[in-house]
Amino acid sequence: MYDPIKDGIHKKFGSVSFCETKPPQKYESIIHSYWEIKSIGVLKEDFILHVIPDACVNILLNLINTKIAAITMRKTEYVTLNLGKQFHYTGIQFLPGMWQGNPKEILSGFVDQPYVGNLPLVQTANQLLNLEFENFSPFFTQLVETLWKQEVIIKNDLVSIILENLDEIESVEDMAAYGNLSPRQLQRKLKQTTGFSPHDFLKILRLQKAFKGHYLDFYTDQSHFIHSFRKITGYTPKEYFKHFDV
Repeated sequence: MYDPIKDGIHKKFGSVSFCETKPPQKYESIIHSYWEIKSIGVLKEDFILHVIPDACVNILLNLINTKIAAITMRKTEYVTLNLGKQFHYTGIQFLPGMWQGNPKEILSGFVDQPYVGNLPLVQTANQLLNLEFENFSPFFTQLVETLWKQEVIIKNDLVSIILENLDEIESVEDMAAYGNLSPRQLQRKLKQTTGFSPHDFLKILRLQKAFKGHYLDFYTDQSHFIHSFRKITGYTPKEYFKHFDV
């Protein structure tokens, strides 16, 4: 199944902890992981998170100020987020296309405002206070079950087929064929459920696969790969692997 890389944590920041765990098996087809990122103490300088697009939607909770929460998704190129010298975030990463909530709620930049939507995000954050990450899972799963009943999250069959056959998909036409759709139908359905055009969706999936070392399977040559990698991440592959844990 699709396994996007974690966001870029610069190697110079040894006092930043990132953890993730898998959801219960019944939800593995719609959720990639439950995750946590936090500073260990107060850092000497602001921490900049280098976020790589993965087409996933995240629920983000702020455990220093639990009123701050959001639904987030990155676009087709990287963003840098200044998290400051002390932070503690946690959340749920949904696989592409599984989130079907209000698209107007989805944010793409830094989250620093109280959550004003109707989902129980703040309530969940408050339940996690004073707990260690290994004890978060039951509360996240409870939130997921609430969202499932409200049909805010669904099993997206089209995207699931694409992700399951990603090693064989080399073009938008291949995506349409696996979905048993015309290119026009694919364009409409994919945009509606993921927010991405088929071309942009494939571009993101290719990059994520490239991080696993299979770039020659998806790019015409090394030059094409480096150009695309730099455009999306802001770095050449050599520079990225030098500076960030992957």
